[in-house]
Amino acid sequence: MALMDFIRKQFIDIIEWTEQGDGVLAWRFPIADREIQYGASLTVRESQVAVFVNEGQVADVFGPGMHKLTTQTLPVLTYLRNWDKLFQSPFKSDVYFFSTRQQVDRRWGTTQPVTIRDSDFGAVRLRAFGNYAFRIADPKRFHTEISGTRDVYTVEDLDGQLRGLMLQHISDAVAGSGVPFLDLAANQVMFAGRLRDATAPAFEALGLKLEGVTVQNVSLPDELQKILDQKIGMGMVGGDMGKFMQYQTAQAIPTLASSGGAGGGIAGDAMGLGAGVALGQVMAQQLGQGLQAQPPVAAPAATPAAAPAGVRPEEVMATLEKLGELKAKGILTDDEFAAKKAELLKKLV
Repeated sequence: MALMDFIRKQFIDIIEWTEQGDGVLAWRFPIADREIQYGASLTVRESQVAVFVNEGQVADVFGPGMHKLTTQTLPVLTYLRNWDKLFQSPFKSDVYFFSTRQQVDRRWGTTQPVTIRDSDFGAVRLRAFGNYAFRIADPKRFHTEISGTRDVYTVEDLDGQLRGLMLQHISDAVAGSGVPFLDLAANQVMFAGRLRDATAPAFEALGLKLEGVTVQNVSLPDELQKILDQKIGMGMVGGDMGKFMQYQTAQAIPTLASSGGAGGGIAGDAMGLGAGVALGQVMAQQLGQGLQAQPPVAAPAATPAAAPAGVRPEEVMATLEKLGELKAKGILTDDEFAAKKAELLKKLV
């Protein structure tokens, strides 16, 4: 009895793979030192393919179903082994199972910005990320090119290579779409289709089929995004540089006014309140007109005991008039105008 059990253990009469967990692409049936019984049963489940390999050479391939292993169902192996029609002895062969299910929710994304040509900007560096799904389409090629003789080959083993293939073809996808960067966000589905078409041949070379690609986000690096935001701001004012400078000045005045300005006297007060205006084209013109309207003031004769020159009332009034104009145009708030007015009036005391 013990001898019969020993003999029975040396032969395999049922070959199957019950997948446990996700992510396994290829699995080698544990033959060890045993042999396959002639007429043994091979069970291949849906979304599986079984491949017989003889001395490193791919022989017969089996799709889903239950197969009885004979010389009729193993024609390639029979030819390689030079079996005759009466062959019914146990035999040895490597058997690999491959999962043909879709491997979904695989992530791709740019670790560094990718430089591409663009019809609007000439060249831009963009970042993008999304998902993709694939499956094994040609088990023979996948075995030859990728998995080889490994006992187990998983999705994670292949992840880096496939993600690199996706990133490698981003430039091709953008160029093939003909869509400028500013329109990519509104055409992500088309961009994803172009990326899939550009990358699919590289997957096929590995025995894989790229089933789908999604693009979840396309963006610029932070420093380029700031430039784009300024371009958008220009577009919102119709390309009018004067209006754009007014918008920029209005945004800068609260910060500059709160800093107390630069220098001293009335010039310092004006700078503290409207440094951004003075630097902008619009406010520079207004301040220039105000200075031209003031008559020249003769320098007082120097005397040995002269006191330090005070602030002239005419200068204070002229400055207040200019500040009033800024407040009327909405560039200064009421509180800012009142605070600066109080400071100027104190200089008359």
